[in-house]
Amino acid sequence: MKYPFNSRAPTFNATSINETIQRALASAGIDTASGPMHGVTETIRRALAAGGLRDTVPRFHSESAIDVVARVVPDGDSTCAFTDRKRSIQARQRPGRFEAREFSNDAGTRAYKVYVPAAAGDTKLAMIVMLHGCTQSVDDFAAGTQMNRLADEHGFVVVYPEQAAHANVSKCWNWFKSQDQLRGAGEPSLIAGIVGEVAERHGADPRRIFVAGLSAGAAMAVVLGETYPELFAGVGAHSGLPYGSAYDIPSALAVMKGGRNRLPSLNSEPGAAASARRKAVQAVPLIVFHGDRDHTVHQTNGAHILQMARDAHEAQAEGGSLNVSAYAGVSPGGRRYSRTVHADTEGRARIEGWTVHGAGHAWSGGHASGSYTDSTGPDASAEMVRFFMALSRAGSA
Repeated sequence: MKYPFNSRAPTFNATSINETIQRALASAGIDTASGPMHGVTETIRRALAAGGLRDTVPRFHSESAIDVVARVVPDGDSTCAFTDRKRSIQARQRPGRFEAREFSNDAGTRAYKVYVPAAAGDTKLAMIVMLHGCTQSVDDFAAGTQMNRLADEHGFVVVYPEQAAHANVSKCWNWFKSQDQLRGAGEPSLIAGIVGEVAERHGADPRRIFVAGLSAGAAMAVVLGETYPELFAGVGAHSGLPYGSAYDIPSALAVMKGGRNRLPSLNSEPGAAASARRKAVQAVPLIVFHGDRDHTVHQTNGAHILQMARDAHEAQAEGGSLNVSAYAGVSPGGRRYSRTVHADTEGRARIEGWTVHGAGHAWSGGHASGSYTDSTGPDASAEMVRFFMALSRAGSA
């Protein structure tokens, strides 16, 4: 992902053709991971090779998709229960409804999609809002994160707002603009409006609404947790950036590269004073994923998100400190990870941080049918669902 403002044109080769075909099949609801279509990927590859087209793009690159299926193997930590679910459940379940809609307010108009699991009835369901990264579409992001599959398995609604090209040429959420870091204005108001509309239409449980995202989407998820803390019971940030860390494109590019302290003129720039006053103060539960070889958004940004959250939680507790527990493990695909859990005095997890060792700018544990996924890593989607559903505010309706 050439992030956040320009995209790199893909090389014409067999790999990209095959991935395009796979995404089209996934969008059509055809599962090539199991069942009668299991061999379709290899068949396509053989056919392309026979036609003289060969794979020319390295399959393992810090900023490319890595397509090897993997799940987390917990290292003595029973709380990672969601990561060992059988992916074959997708083939056994009747799929839900994926609806396309549009929302408008004074800040503009945005399209969005809603996934409602087939098992949805009169019970108030939880809702997870998923914010895509730059250059991605909602269908691409849904395929890569496999959140719809988890919605079928666990029974929650998924909402995918989509950034408009006229708002950002690379379809990045404008987390770095001062006007899009405020409550009741800009993109936060649009996304909050979408959430309210979907919650009312589908009778979602207001105590169990969460937001998560990748890259620019993760940065916007953090903004939403700060600007609408009463709406979102928890935030998930994958490869994201801290609230208020930038106010325009140059400052955003510097922060992304970990250059927060390399801008001596930052405080003298227009808009900098307002931005400097913005820091996360809302103690919203948070789970963060970041690869330690992310060359697009430096991993120090994930650490800053965690530190801001910890400061906010301890301030709310009037000086009470959070207890930290550390875990480590290796996924079947070979990705090592480190995990920290920050719990309150009653033992409730409030913050969780995952460092995926050797991983670049990609959704950990994602499916190769979506862009910017690293399926060799721990399953970020499953872990976020587990974290969200275990929150004390997220009790049943």
